[in-house]
Amino acid sequence: MEVTRTFDLLERYRQHFMRDEILAVKLQRKWYSYSTQQYLDYAYHIAFALLEMGFRKGDKIATISGNRPEWNFVDMGMAMVGVVHVPLYTSLSQEEYEYILRHSDARMVFIGDSPLWKKIAPVTEKIPEVEWVYTFDRIEGTNHWTELAELGKTRAPQWMETLEKIKESIVSEDFATLIYTSGTTGCSKGVMLSHRNLVGNFLAAAEIFRLNATRRYMNILPLCHVGGRMGNYQTQYSGSTIYYPENMGTIAADMKEVRPHGFDAVPRILEKIFDTILSKGRKLKGIKKAIFFWAVNLGLHYKTPDESTWFYRIRLRLADKLIFSKWRDAIGGCIELVGCGWAALPPRVERVFWAAGIRVLNMYGLTETSPVITINRQEKPELKLGTVGTVIDGVEVKLAPDGEILCKGHNVMLGYYKNPEMTRMAFDSDGWFCTGDIGVLEGGKYLRVTDRKKEIFKLSSGKFIVPQVLENKLKESCFIEHAMVIGEHEKFASALIAPDYNSLREWCAENNITFEGQEELIRDEQLVKLINREVARFNRNTSEFEQIKRFRLVPDTWSTETGELSPTLKLKRSFVTSKYRVLIDQIYSKQN
Repeated sequence: MEVTRTFDLLERYRQHFMRDEILAVKLQRKWYSYSTQQYLDYAYHIAFALLEMGFRKGDKIATISGNRPEWNFVDMGMAMVGVVHVPLYTSLSQEEYEYILRHSDARMVFIGDSPLWKKIAPVTEKIPEVEWVYTFDRIEGTNHWTELAELGKTRAPQWMETLEKIKESIVSEDFATLIYTSGTTGCSKGVMLSHRNLVGNFLAAAEIFRLNATRRYMNILPLCHVGGRMGNYQTQYSGSTIYYPENMGTIAADMKEVRPHGFDAVPRILEKIFDTILSKGRKLKGIKKAIFFWAVNLGLHYKTPDESTWFYRIRLRLADKLIFSKWRDAIGGCIELVGCGWAALPPRVERVFWAAGIRVLNMYGLTETSPVITINRQEKPELKLGTVGTVIDGVEVKLAPDGEILCKGHNVMLGYYKNPEMTRMAFDSDGWFCTGDIGVLEGGKYLRVTDRKKEIFKLSSGKFIVPQVLENKLKESCFIEHAMVIGEHEKFASALIAPDYNSLREWCAENNITFEGQEELIRDEQLVKLINREVARFNRNTSEFEQIKRFRLVPDTWSTETGELSPTLKLKRSFVTSKYRVLIDQIYSKQN
């Protein structure tokens, strides 16, 4: 059957993938699974309940929850009725929730668990437009989502014919979801996406990932993230069983139990996996340690089979038998593919995963492009490591004279909700969507993204600094978790560095260094020398004007909760600049 609307996936399930387990989630250290029939029943029961409660095409409902099957049940129920789904991150502040719920005109909110309920209930009480609140977990004194499903089940006969007519009236160009960007600057923008936007994206991805009904896929990216949602849909289209881990801290253990064939990730997740592997390697002794880092070094210089020599391929097979096979075993032993995007993937991480037999398909896009514009492929000629690949079917890309990446295709948004002026500004005079990213097309087709257009700055010498490129190089050090390069209108570039405190604690233990807290640690003379060596190593491979002349260590671990990172783990530069204004002034005080 042809899939043109998101809820057409349900009929595809009915025709091709009727199984005992199609969705599974781990809650409180126990796995819960749902059959295809349960998925279909719950989705339809939610749809009937919404009709009974007076919801109509174009109404809005918000979900605020971690990844779990119930998210899919209500997502499909909304879609069949024509209700617009407004998925929100679980890490927003109360002020952000209030702004979005008011701005989106949400009439109902689904909340995942008790901590979220305690945070969000006071917000919903202040908004008269929010008429109903339901929870996915059972929480005393709240309405549970199964009550809604039960209502729909009892009212199914009355609404069956009406629902089928509504479904027939929904076309691919209809408004399907309202996704608020993570807002690295200012208020979040509501991105309006159609069924055509979402479906075109996941169909193109499904063709590239080539999953099937025998595969197990772990959905790690938040379902409220348009990338996580695309992965979720394309996996459903392929008929693979989807597993949702309990939380970010249990991913490794959950992978060992599930033994997935693939998962989705942002680059930071892969960096963390790699750093964890390296930390274990550093604890080895003698010949074992030497073999370990011989294999790592081989992986860091990985080239595809057609690019490498026969001697390299022999050594790689040996490294796989001795080292890399154990890496795969540590994450279940079956991993073949990783879909990765939404931030810059360090080339060293990409290459070492490929060397270990795990194909990382790097991709690029934005919320406004549903999200994918390009995906790297599994094999030549559409594969080129170090890039984000070539365009997906039905999408065009070109570069503006200043290098900005421009896009046209089925993936481009309907516009920004309640903001026609901002929508107009997002497109050039010829109708190309302006991504705000700077890139190059290698070989005329492989896209490599270099930076955000607005983040490039100029030194007083007139030289331009591309901070994201430099920051990613700095983060190649296992002792640097985050860095922000600064120096606009100054004589030289500098950096604020948030160390990787987990790696540093191990380093301190190995060097018999004791400390009371992170404030004390960053003042330790030996640590400062260590970071100095890491920065000096970075500077040796960098142009003179791009070299980091000064840096300051910060005692904080940057996160979404503390405000330095957006929910998609992008650096919130204005926030960081404001928070560390005193340190920045200290860096440049001698030059003023």
